[in-house]
Amino acid sequence: MISDHDKRETRDPDRVYDHDLATVEEIAAFLRVPTSWVYERTRRRGNERIPHFKLGKYLRFARREVLEWVQSQRRIPLASR
Repeated sequence: MISDHDKRETRDPDRVYDHDLATVEEIAAFLRVPTSWVYERTRRRGNERIPHFKLGKYLRFARREVLEWVQSQRRIPLASR
């Protein structure tokens, strides 16, 4: 029998799971910014656009993608922003 721990180890890294999804409010709380800032970042173009997708009329975020995006923002030189 496969334990829950083993199941987590063999998960497909490209697949989005329920507990991996976050709302605008959850992402704003995680990043410690206003929800308006998150909404504004979803409208940006290029590297400044926070990764998201629409689930019907609702915005959702994959936590892993947001973490990767935050790390990429730290690597962009200030002069190019």
